Amino acid sequence: MNPFDAHQIDVADAWLGEAEKLKMTGKHTEAIRVCEKILLSDLDCVEAFEEIGDNYLSLKEYEKAEKALKRAVRLDPHSANANYLLGFTYSALGDWIRSIEFLECADGVQSNHPEILRCLGWSYFHYGQKKRGIIVLERALNLAWDDCLILCDLGVCYLNEKNFERSIALFEKVLKLEPENEKARECLKACKFFKREYDRLKQRHGE
Repeated sequence: MNPFDAHQIDVADAWLGEAEKLKMTGKHTEAIRVCEKILLSDLDCVEAFEEIGDNYLSLKEYEKAEKALKRAVRLDPHSANANYLLGFTYSALGDWIRSIEFLECADGVQSNHPEILRCLGWSYFHYGQKKRGIIVLERALNLAWDDCLILCDLGVCYLNEKNFERSIALFEKVLKLEPENEKARECLKACKFFKREYDRLKQRHGE
């Protein structure tokens, strides 16, 4: 390797580390600017495009995230992270077909990754493959039993399927792990309300 190339790699790695620190502290715009510096000297840096896309996702600027992540996937079609992030982007946009396409690719590269499976299960469910979606989400939960994002997504899916007992149990588990999780608390209230109403309706009809 040319010493100059090695120096460029070292600098890029240092900047990527700095961008990661900024992202973790919520300074997403600053993180994007750091990654753009990397691209000034290396337009083929997949990791920089991935970081840019990830930060735009946090800012909910989905079109900009899509643009950066499509570039990352073109540069490295086998990047699990780039495919996952692009699949996540399409999920956020409600484009379930494309979301599944890229998430399945990510899963093919890096199988049994709980976060990839969480997003894939969610997309399957909303695309209409509800049973498949729940199975994949349950797989994700088996791999990461204390992941509150998986627990919540699975709880919402079971609520939609009127499996109130399972849904209630999942949201109660979230609140044991994260007592301050207000979203889970509201979902738990909704589950108990709909369960009461559903049970009342069944009694009224003599079921």
